[in-house]
Amino acid sequence: MAIIGTSIQEAGAWLRDGWPVGIPTETVYGLAANACDREALLRVFETKGRPLTDPLIVHLASQEELNRYAVDVPDTAYALLEAFSPGPLTLILPKASILPDEVSAGLKTAGFRIPRHPLTLELLRSLDFPLAAPSANLFGRTSPTTADHVADQLGEQIPYILDGGPCQIGVESTVLDLSGREPILLREGGLTAETLEAFLGKALQRPHRPAQVGQAQRAPGTLAHHYAPSVPLYLFSDDQELVDWLLQNKRLTLQTKPPTLLRFDKTLLDSTTQHWHQEILSSSGSLSEAAHRLFGALRRLEKEYSLILAQKVPNTGLGAAINDRLLRASLKPLH
Repeated sequence: MAIIGTSIQEAGAWLRDGWPVGIPTETVYGLAANACDREALLRVFETKGRPLTDPLIVHLASQEELNRYAVDVPDTAYALLEAFSPGPLTLILPKASILPDEVSAGLKTAGFRIPRHPLTLELLRSLDFPLAAPSANLFGRTSPTTADHVADQLGEQIPYILDGGPCQIGVESTVLDLSGREPILLREGGLTAETLEAFLGKALQRPHRPAQVGQAQRAPGTLAHHYAPSVPLYLFSDDQELVDWLLQNKRLTLQTKPPTLLRFDKTLLDSTTQHWHQEILSSSGSLSEAAHRLFGALRRLEKEYSLILAQKVPNTGLGAAINDRLLRASLKPLH
């Protein structure tokens, strides 16, 4: 079983020996390995059950390191890093040949970011290589936001988890592709699209369709189905849609293991659900609090309930990232 601790030295020793280690960031916990060591990277993919078509994000200690691992870096990238890093922003840029193809799903671009967590920044500064890290969970499952979450799914397969406490933000980094003529927002995340658009002075383009299974992806977390709990999750755009669905599915109340509701800021007042557990992400209506609590709530609910019926949150600011995660985690409701 993995040791959970706060030793930079021990985490670094395992990483230098080519083993994956759980690390904290301000977004979610990552499963990190030497970004320049192909064998170490393959251990990450094997541990997660992750396909090689899903790329990793290269975590750097500072902006100055970028020129060693990326090429043809546009001025916009430096401006964004100066404004928002360390922080929850990943930039897609042409990668240098020092990075193996496993980092980038065989593509000529890779994702780069500087995480905003003191322990992980200290760890990165103690190493002579960057860290490639996806989220520290089984592929496609709910992301971890505490060291215990990492141990729950991967503790038998990795030697060490660096414990930095609960993640501050709770959803993954925003991914912005700067490898083409215009910036493209590939993934909503901890830095809001509105903030980036205000800084850049233009509306961001989005991909025309989700990434396809089996094809190399420019960024992680872009498949149509991802971030999913171990029980079905259905997502509803408003309360009326949910109530109408419940009327057609009253057999739910007959299950031994009951369903549950995942709500934004208030309970649903409906006779069908009056005795159900309703998980409230933020009673004050704070999207930041809702994002912080989202993945932890999903992990708790999947252990106790047969079905999660989720409510969309307001689709502004961090709400766009929350809704993105819920949509990718969901199945289509059965009518």
